[in-house]
Amino acid sequence: MANPPPVSDGIGIANLPNQRHKIVAKQGAHFTLMVVGESGLGKTTLVNTLFATELSPPKNYARRHHKQLDKLTEVDIIKAELEEKQFKVKLTVIDTPGFGDYVNNRDSWSPIVDFIDDQHEAYMRQEQQPQRSEKIDLRVHACLYFIRPTGHTLKPLDIEIMKRLGTRVNLIPVIAKADTLTQNDLAIFKRRIGEAIAAQGIRIYQPPVEPDDESAAEHARMLADAMPFSIIGSTEDVRTPDGRTVKGREYLWGVAEVENENHCDFRKLRSLLIRTHMLDLISTTEELHYENYRQQQMETRKFGEPKVKKVDNPKFKEEEEQLRRRFTEQVKAEEARFRQWEQHLIAERDRLNKDLEIAHSAIKQLESELDSLQAGYGRGSARR
Repeated sequence: MANPPPVSDGIGIANLPNQRHKIVAKQGAHFTLMVVGESGLGKTTLVNTLFATELSPPKNYARRHHKQLDKLTEVDIIKAELEEKQFKVKLTVIDTPGFGDYVNNRDSWSPIVDFIDDQHEAYMRQEQQPQRSEKIDLRVHACLYFIRPTGHTLKPLDIEIMKRLGTRVNLIPVIAKADTLTQNDLAIFKRRIGEAIAAQGIRIYQPPVEPDDESAAEHARMLADAMPFSIIGSTEDVRTPDGRTVKGREYLWGVAEVENENHCDFRKLRSLLIRTHMLDLISTTEELHYENYRQQQMETRKFGEPKVKKVDNPKFKEEEEQLRRRFTEQVKAEEARFRQWEQHLIAERDRLNKDLEIAHSAIKQLESELDSLQAGYGRGSARR
């Protein structure tokens, strides 16, 4: 008796995800994270806490005031290679020391915004070259914006830079040093920031909700509702009253634990950046922000042309022309007003001259009448 034919497993299309997994596991990944905020908000500490290693040594703020004369926002690049379970990630951290540290912070966001645009420009230029095997990619995949825990709302500087960052990068707002606020004050502060973001039309990163995966969709909604994330950063091990050793900060009233969700949103932020949405952050940068930049540039320049300077950009020329027309209209309106005023003055002068002539005529008539009276009085005196 012949054996039955083996059951077919299909043509093998279902193995494509496994092939992709092998390729990604072999090549690894690269991820670029930018941190923006005023000095002293714990940016370096949080980055070291997120990746469980000292990517950047603690900064010495003793000389911070010596740099006040520079009046510049710097851009520092830190590169590292992380490995976990034989999977490697090339990590790049972009720090922005000097931002918001001065009395006059006008245009202090320009170096940050220019850096993001320059990375898109550099990548686009490399794509246009004949050889594209070794492309240098420093496009920012996520930007953590640190908000000072004032307990009030966003400052004008926060609003200005967040508006500019939100259209260029995946913007994730975080409240720094959340352990300086009570739970009630923190909840009110988060609500006010959320209202300000909505009122100002600031675009922040929203985790995608997958309708076919209820647990993932619920997790994404939970992350979105938690923004802005309240953060406590610490690389030090402390002992809790119940004997546990945790990462956190020790105070007289107790221990603020980094990974305790009752104390802060650190675990939610780490999940968003690394565990669940890192790939989406990378793909959103590629498919949305980079494509938007590429489309805008292609509309205003020819293939292979260098980047158009701001002064030569047609958009700015149009705005300049509008300002020139508005100025010309205002000058014409003022000239018409002065001409009308001049005509009024001329008419008033003519009226006064006419009144003066009438007065002179009246005076001459009175003088002639006086002379006649004096002459008649003289003849009468002579007869006597």
